Amino acid sequence: MIFHDPWWLLLLLAVPGVIWHYFRHTAAGTIKYSDIHTLKRIRPSFSLYLRHGLLVLRCLAIIAIAVALARPQKGKEDTRITTEGIDIVLTIDTSGSMVAEDLARNKNRLDVVLDVIKEFVKKRQDDRIGLVVYGEEAYTQCPMTLDYGTLLQFIDRCKIGMAGENATAIGDALATSFLRLKDSKAKSKMIILLTDGVNNAGKLPPETAAEMAKSLGIKVYTIGAGTDGMAPVPAYDMFGNRVLQPMRVEIDTNLLTFISNVTSGKFFRATDKSSLENIYSDIDKMEKTKQEVFKYMEWKELFTAFACAGGAFLLLELLLANTRFRTLP
Repeated sequence: MIFHDPWWLLLLLAVPGVIWHYFRHTAAGTIKYSDIHTLKRIRPSFSLYLRHGLLVLRCLAIIAIAVALARPQKGKEDTRITTEGIDIVLTIDTSGSMVAEDLARNKNRLDVVLDVIKEFVKKRQDDRIGLVVYGEEAYTQCPMTLDYGTLLQFIDRCKIGMAGENATAIGDALATSFLRLKDSKAKSKMIILLTDGVNNAGKLPPETAAEMAKSLGIKVYTIGAGTDGMAPVPAYDMFGNRVLQPMRVEIDTNLLTFISNVTSGKFFRATDKSSLENIYSDIDKMEKTKQEVFKYMEWKELFTAFACAGGAFLLLELLLANTRFRTLP
């Protein structure tokens, strides 16, 4: 609540003066007696104390009228938010090399990646997100959706080898991803493509797929996940015990850099879980949903209520002062 004309509140300074004048006038009395010793022994009636109610009513009248003149107003704010969501496709490599355990201890690459992208999804708002998985082939695991609960369930179902285990079709994965976005009406569209290998399968060259994504106005962020060279891979020895054996792996950083540069995206390199988390966090900060906030303020005048209250207090005081609490002479 605010006051349109707050200077009228200075009238409240009259209240202490009214109180002082009332008790000074009451103490002085109206009729003088030579000796009131006998009168002092008379017990005062309860109505004598009720007479002070006239002072209370007068003060309340002054307060209410002062507040009314100051024009109290109660505001009601209406906020409307217009969002411009981003369409995102998460493109995840599920080929056999994702079994390596170099991003986190006792966890393969895919499990670490899925944990990180789930946190990424939980941070987004008003964005449609889809999921594409690829290995020897590429297909849509989850179409574009705003239902993040369902999307997270599809992410949990991702397994190594679900799209083929022995090769990596980066070009086909990129094509499948931008086909999800080609009819999108969103002003901002992007693909986050993660892989731990090189393109060695598929029908469409990755370079061609990148050019096609560019023509559709789609930005591609590429992530190379895992160590270069030798990576620990789980295996079983002759006694059935689980052991880690080194396996040679290779990431085509030149190809991933080319794809991101052509589409105005960015290439990232992740060698452990912490760096992978930082990458998705950086992308989250760079690609934010635009929001326009419109605020409307509606003011309601409260003058009438206080003016009526002040008038009622004043009339009640005058009525009691001239009837029940009339002063004689």
